[in-house]
Amino acid sequence: MKKLFAIVAVAAALTACNGGGEEKTPAADTSKMTTVDPSKAADSISKMVDTAKKAMDNMVDTAKKSMDKMVDKAKEATKKN
Repeated sequence: MKKLFAIVAVAAALTACNGGGEEKTPAADTSKMTTVDPSKAADSISKMVDTAKKAMDNMVDTAKKSMDKMVDKAKEATKKN
């Protein structure tokens, strides 16, 4: 979580400090803008959330296994002493 906040902070700083000049961009032509079907967007977002959840669950399981191994090694070390 700390890494995520660090990445977000760096990205925000780089975005905020991307240049000192005030360049004016022409207004976008709204007649050429495409529309997005809300149900398709919601479906895509749902799939992204599911994928992220699976990845996080996998990471948590891996971290738990690592911590369990560390605890077991610590218990063995205290038994030897």
